[in-house]
Amino acid sequence: MKKEQGSSGKSLTELDEIVELSYLYDFYGALLKENHRAVFEDYILNDLSLSEIAGERKITRQGVYDIVRRCRIKLKEYEDKLQLVHKFQLTKEKLKKIETIAGQGADKEAAAAITKLAEDIYDII
Repeated sequence: MKKEQGSSGKSLTELDEIVELSYLYDFYGALLKENHRAVFEDYILNDLSLSEIAGERKITRQGVYDIVRRCRIKLKEYEDKLQLVHKFQLTKEKLKKIETIAGQGADKEAAAAITKLAEDIYDII
């Protein structure tokens, strides 16, 4: 079975993993060691190769790989325990439902107020 390719040449499963790791990093990145955070950002967010990062940081490619792997494991452990990303996504889904229901209501003023509250909550989260 052939994997679909995204525009960057990475498979969709790799892109899905990058999106997931980006979310995890947004929520838990501050909990990583500063050096690990910088390497992880370069690899996941800045799309640098292991070799490019190794050259910039004067460490081995294997060293970069190990840091990225440890960060991936740590971020997933944090999510398994705290579930912040999961709760965030559920909240977004519920807000979409609220906006949909508000848009179907006959009372346009109440619908506008509910939609405004939903938007305010989006801004908070």
